[in-house]
Amino acid sequence: MGKREILKKALSLRASGELYPPGNIELDDLFEGSIDRFCDIAFKLRNAFRILDVGAGHGMLSSLLSSLGHECHAVDFFDQTQKYPDAYRRKFVSFQQCNVEIDPLPYEDDYFDGVVCCQVLEHFTHSHLPAVKEMKRVLKTGGIIEIDVPNAVCFHNRSRMIRGKHITFDYAEHYLHAVPEHYKGMSFYPARHNREFTKNELQLLLNAAGFQHIEVTFLKSRRYRKGLERLLSMGSALRDGIPSLRKSLIGFAEK
Repeated sequence: MGKREILKKALSLRASGELYPPGNIELDDLFEGSIDRFCDIAFKLRNAFRILDVGAGHGMLSSLLSSLGHECHAVDFFDQTQKYPDAYRRKFVSFQQCNVEIDPLPYEDDYFDGVVCCQVLEHFTHSHLPAVKEMKRVLKTGGIIEIDVPNAVCFHNRSRMIRGKHITFDYAEHYLHAVPEHYKGMSFYPARHNREFTKNELQLLLNAAGFQHIEVTFLKSRRYRKGLERLLSMGSALRDGIPSLRKSLIGFAEK
């Protein structure tokens, strides 16, 4: 199945309410802003049967992959099955609560054909390396890892700094008055961005974790729109003309 066919399938699942409950504004916005990336990932992992979604959150990617015939497992800092039951229970996605920053992944060695980690590492409070090494441990030899993260030097961030604004979240709410999540005697701040990435940094992380055939690229800022709404994407398309100014990075590598 090619990427275009995957998108058609995703749109069909959305229309039928199988991907998430219809009329959910939050999930509609998430779908439209993320589905192009999710289709890229699904296409790249089309031959990976058993997949782990690390920091699965809303579960939309796991739900899509499950509908495409993959066996999907998911972990997250919080119990997401309570907030997004349709994504996990209706699609038979096996969920386990796990703080991957310091907990070992609850799976045996060489268990998965693919591991995905979407827009998660920027929320880590501590080092990313132990968690990415854990992802490598549970991958089979030849298995594929996918990691995407915000690009610290994107156009949006550069323009904010020029205007005297910071690239991260609101300072008062998320830093000055932030209350940490306490876990095993340690403090965590998963609700904010603690560290965004450059291309070289994501490559360095994957290399330090022992992966091979590393490929890191700048992810296009495509949003799903139809009809005249497509005109609203012209600004993003112009910015995407310079890859280093794109919002996100995406990396694929093999064990």
